[in-house]
Amino acid sequence: MIYPPIKAKLKKKLNQDFIFDSIRKKWLLLTPEEFLRQHVVSWLLHQKKYPASLISLEKEIKFNNIKKRYDIVVYDRLLNPFIIIECKAPNVAIDISVLEQALRYNTIIKAPYLLISNGFNQKVYLNNNQVNEIPTCSYTSY
Repeated sequence: MIYPPIKAKLKKKLNQDFIFDSIRKKWLLLTPEEFLRQHVVSWLLHQKKYPASLISLEKEIKFNNIKKRYDIVVYDRLLNPFIIIECKAPNVAIDISVLEQALRYNTIIKAPYLLISNGFNQKVYLNNNQVNEIPTCSYTSY
């Protein structure tokens, strides 16, 4: 895993594992994608210093009249989309199909930064050009 370990709140109910999402304030079924999503959120909060109030998870958007859900969008201090993040299970290759999915979502969201990850590999783009990383939050008031 390329993201730091997290102190996750976990529970088991009816033989299913759940993880607590501190952004959405609810328990969610622990899937590989949710596990990664929670690691990415922790990384955004603690390493990249983005405030929780500017992070949105799994909201519905419409693309060609089809309902889709993005994984993570981080907003800037003016509440404009700044980063869109697509999380995939560890066994899913970070390839052109994942990039194309994120780019489709971004035709609606219009964030300058795009990050795709499976927890072991990640690719970052700024205005469709590959870059090394997303920036650390540069503002402290929001």
